[in-house]
Amino acid sequence: MTDVLLRPALIAAGGLGARARRAYTARRGADRDAGVSTLEMVIITLGLIAVATLLVTAITLAVTRRTDQIK
Repeated sequence: MTDVLLRPALIAAGGLGARARRAYTARRGADRDAGVSTLEMVIITLGLIAVATLLVTAITLAVTRRTDQIK
């Protein structure tokens, strides 16, 4: 009875192990400069924050002017 359950489990475990080994060797041989570095992410984030700040400032100024015209 245990052989019926054990054999498929061992086959599945062997397949998963082979797949993990293949993925590991593929990652080791890959180009290490393919991703985005931390500094690049920081610069992009700061740029997006600056654009968002300018947008909020422009909208606030426009709303303030419009409410002053209504008064």
